[in-house]
Amino acid sequence: MRDNSKLKTQHSKLMYGAFGHIRSAIMPRAPRLVVRGGLMTWNYSKKTTDLFMAAVQGRPGTHLGEIEDADGFGEHGSIACGDALRFSFRVDRDADDPLKDRITEARYLTFGCTSAIAASEALCSIIEEGDFTPIEALKITNQDIVDYLEGLPQAKIHCSVMGAEALEAAIFNWAQKRGVDLAELGIDISREEQEEGRLVCTCFGLTEPYIERKIKELELKSISEITNAIKAGGACMSCHHTPGGLQDLLNKVWGKQPATFKELPVLPMAREARAQPPREMSPFKFAKLVETVLDEHVRPQLARDGGDLEIVDIKDQVVYVGMKGACSDCIGSNRTIKMMVEQALKDRVDERIRVVQV
Repeated sequence: MRDNSKLKTQHSKLMYGAFGHIRSAIMPRAPRLVVRGGLMTWNYSKKTTDLFMAAVQGRPGTHLGEIEDADGFGEHGSIACGDALRFSFRVDRDADDPLKDRITEARYLTFGCTSAIAASEALCSIIEEGDFTPIEALKITNQDIVDYLEGLPQAKIHCSVMGAEALEAAIFNWAQKRGVDLAELGIDISREEQEEGRLVCTCFGLTEPYIERKIKELELKSISEITNAIKAGGACMSCHHTPGGLQDLLNKVWGKQPATFKELPVLPMAREARAQPPREMSPFKFAKLVETVLDEHVRPQLARDGGDLEIVDIKDQVVYVGMKGACSDCIGSNRTIKMMVEQALKDRVDERIRVVQV
């Protein structure tokens, strides 16, 4: 059993999360996007869904929270950009050699989607089960996390890349506290490049040194791969072919490639956040789809803890619900509403949906 006496779960605050260090290239997985009722929604693996549900319900063995007085602490991302992550870990300190410190506990807070939370759970589990030192934890690859989750949509890869930065930041923090010179070990973790250098993607605040490093590190060969991996170019797209933009950075790293029209850009932010319901969907059909998702994906989870919910009203994309049973007086009901009910409807019905408890 874990000693949670020093954890600050902070459920009322914005959540953050973390993932493993990425050294592998983006895997060529096809986007797992399905259509329900005329809407495009993500089709996650059962493992991903189970980890997400367990985390938001706070079941034993999950890692949602923050370690007080952590040995390593790191953050990455921005709420304004749609994703923010915070990762912390505790080590069993070696009395003589800090390189022999072992990570015994890992926690995350995330402001992100289903895959961000599930991937964070996967990373924490991999680290704790592997009995890693902080330096060894840097070797965890993106594919390790994807395999643990039994697959992720290609356009969700950026979650793990952002998490890798949070993990690196936490290990950088640990190294400073323990007096470990990472450069002497041949490890290059530079925090300054994200704040210095020419701004390329203004929507997500990504600089030229950072984007160039990720192109090399992840062997990104196209604008669509850059967007999937780090979100750059995924909003207004103005940085795609502008002088000094993403294509110019690709040419700088790999050399100018012959023009090709074999693929179109994959833009996860545009596709996820701006998905619009078809005009032919009536309020009745919309309500039925909401009810179906709640019946199939939410109520069974609530029933495990003796709870339930009912739809009170639906106005445009706002769903008003009332909690019943054990959930009616639960202090974590607001967290359940946002992290489980609302997220399930966003993933399967419409990204614009908001759920309000009445």
